[in-house]
Amino acid sequence: MIVFVRVETAAKYEASGGDFSLKRRFEALSGEPCLVVHVSQVSPALIADVRPRALLLSGCGTWFRDFDVREFWGLEDVVRTCVDVPTLAFCGSHQLLGFIFNTGLRHMERIEDEPLRPLRPGEADMGSGSPPGLFTEYGFHQVRAEAENPLFTGLPNPFVVHESHMCEVKRLPPEFMLLASNENCRVQAMRHHTRLLYGTQFHPESYVEAYPHGRTILRNFFRLSGLSVPEETVPPQ
Repeated sequence: MIVFVRVETAAKYEASGGDFSLKRRFEALSGEPCLVVHVSQVSPALIADVRPRALLLSGCGTWFRDFDVREFWGLEDVVRTCVDVPTLAFCGSHQLLGFIFNTGLRHMERIEDEPLRPLRPGEADMGSGSPPGLFTEYGFHQVRAEAENPLFTGLPNPFVVHESHMCEVKRLPPEFMLLASNENCRVQAMRHHTRLLYGTQFHPESYVEAYPHGRTILRNFFRLSGLSVPEETVPPQ
């Protein structure tokens, strides 16, 4: 079994209709059933009971400043203590890894989001307008591998993946190595020095037929997790 943790407000999680499609996509790629849980439900006790082969942490469409930081304590405990569970964090959860390993959430009264940068003259405002005037990296962009890693096996360099973020990890945590960058965001991918713990600012799960490199990254991660990945799998779109 694999576990997919949905990092979002309870209201948006309840209203979402997209998680089932992602669940099926992960199952098709990994060959394992996938349990979807909200971030409020995750804890070391749950992981000990379920004993997943791999853990996936979702992006987040809400500013972290709008959460009570205590809502993420259970996730932080899992990330810090479940060291034998291969983990891949996407976008917002990748940013949470930065806060967890740079500062520690229990040392923060509030998470201060870290925007990429202000818009430059002539750039379109692609964000939600909250606040306006910030650069958003959105759509399919090239990302450059900065280090050899089996997560990128079978990919060209640069590769193309889906982006949807206004914030980033400003400081690479000391326990992590930089894996990938582009001109918009330095820490596009990182890996813990001693654990199978990855973060990607991009969304490998949001691949499409024309841009399938995210699919390759997910398959590589599942292989690294020790799963028997089906060789000929076409996941739901």
